[in-house]
Amino acid sequence: MRLTVLLDNNTLIDRYFLGEPGVSYLIEESGKRILFDTGYSDAFIKNAYKMKTDLLDLDHIVLSHAHLDHTWGLDAISRLFTEAKIEGNAHRDPTVVAHPLVFNTRTYEGLGEAGTLVCAQKLSRIFRLQLSSEPLWLTENVVFLGEIPRVFDFEHEPLASKVIIDGKEEDDKLIDDSALAVKTDVGLVIVTGCSHSGICNIIEYAKDICGEERVRDVIGGLHLLRPTDSRIRGTIEYFRKLRPEEVHACHCTDLDSKIALSKICNVKEVGSGLRLEYTC
Repeated sequence: MRLTVLLDNNTLIDRYFLGEPGVSYLIEESGKRILFDTGYSDAFIKNAYKMKTDLLDLDHIVLSHAHLDHTWGLDAISRLFTEAKIEGNAHRDPTVVAHPLVFNTRTYEGLGEAGTLVCAQKLSRIFRLQLSSEPLWLTENVVFLGEIPRVFDFEHEPLASKVIIDGKEEDDKLIDDSALAVKTDVGLVIVTGCSHSGICNIIEYAKDICGEERVRDVIGGLHLLRPTDSRIRGTIEYFRKLRPEEVHACHCTDLDSKIALSKICNVKEVGSGLRLEYTC
């Protein structure tokens, strides 16, 4: 399995790619190509072009959750596929995979829309949609986890954002926040967007769904941006017992949290252009 970081907050020294506060990864496994999140703009497409990576050759587009830094690039990739059809260029017909609530409006601190800009009905005219709160196996080794059970009290934090459901504004628990788990020869690779569900909750559920206790790597946002004392302490203790081989903490993980994790884990650098390979 190969994972390419098409977009991250950070860039790598001597690699001339774009960065922005967002996430986009390309996962290639068993002949399938999965785009995980689309960032905030078209930056992931520009980076992919520099990497000579064809984004018209996708099987799935997976959305980790609704927030703008993970879904607003849907507009850009919709244009990419629409223009390919107009020009008669070769392309696949990927399926968008996400939780059913990913298209609901989110509001946050005066923002009229902090969630996905496109609606499911319009997007379904460009891509196929497969919305599920249950786990979905995309390949023999890659699973979309669906709705994550929340079992660790230290990861339960109220959010300032609201969600519109059936025309009514409610407190947003971000139950659409999901992740991917990949089975490799030496344990799971957990791929996250922001981990609003709680990175420990995500890993525990992935272990249960995959029937695997070993964790090879965790890559993505860990939602440790100015975390509470109880959250960082609980997370550090969990990872101390988990003992993953590596942790590629990025996106919504602040420096203090990375330093704390580095005392018990092998924390690695992440930036646009990074490629990771694992044997499945």
